[in-house]
Amino acid sequence: MGALQGFIIAYIGVPSFIVTLGGLLSIRGVVWYLSSGAAVSGLDPNFQLIGGGAQGSLGGTLTWIIGIVACVPIIALLIQGRRRRRRYGFPVRPVWAEAVLGVIGCAAAIGLAAFANANLWPRGLAARYAAENGITVPAGGLKIATGFPYPIMALIAVTLVMTWMATRRRFGRYVYAYGGNPDAAELGGINTRWTILKTYVLMGVLCALAAAIAAARLNGATLDVGQGYELYVIAAAVVGGTSFAGGIGTIPGAVLGAFVMQSLAYGLSFMGVNSPGQNVVAGIVLIFAVGLDTLNRRRGS
Repeated sequence: MGALQGFIIAYIGVPSFIVTLGGLLSIRGVVWYLSSGAAVSGLDPNFQLIGGGAQGSLGGTLTWIIGIVACVPIIALLIQGRRRRRRYGFPVRPVWAEAVLGVIGCAAAIGLAAFANANLWPRGLAARYAAENGITVPAGGLKIATGFPYPIMALIAVTLVMTWMATRRRFGRYVYAYGGNPDAAELGGINTRWTILKTYVLMGVLCALAAAIAAARLNGATLDVGQGYELYVIAAAVVGGTSFAGGIGTIPGAVLGAFVMQSLAYGLSFMGVNSPGQNVVAGIVLIFAVGLDTLNRRRGS
């Protein structure tokens, strides 16, 4: 679907807003016909594991290993960045500042691992696991750490791969160039049509991954799953630093914006705010974020 929409936008010239909006409406209609309006449930148990949960997690040991091993690239990136700045004559941070950043990064990685391992399997599930595997249950109950859930690992993997593509590959530079100034990008020799097509293909793959995780987590799918998410996605991207003017934004910033928006929704739910009230707050946050982006662009110009 991403390739089809990208082809219509890039090579036929239909505006992207119209293509994506028409696709949203028509595909939902097709899904309704295919499912006859009924929910699809009873998915494969192995497929459900990618949705997370107690069994859909890495476990305590592997989580500790990942948390410790994550310190290596953190330190390596700091050292590499310092060497590159020296090579090109850029100012470098003091050694103590680099050390502090390394300690903070490693502490954050190990702290996340400890936080994930603090979550335990439910008592009933742990007891059933012990019975199936012939494990003697202690007096206080069998305690099994869940560790990092599979959806979190998928999020980390997607963030790293997309950041690498956006900052280290030619395709990422082309996307930023096209977003900043499409005409200049085309005059600069970039095949903008091919870039647009690949971008929509990539977005289709990422949407499919997100849909698979959501379906696995719910053990099924209904017609209203994901409805309205597109507005929260826009808000998350803008809150994370993406500019509507184009050419500005980062993958980690968008992920952070998604965390902010979801945390806001959860916080309002715990406070007893109903769904319409949450939409009001989300809309105000979106307007505020876009307003800040507009002011920053005016100051820059």
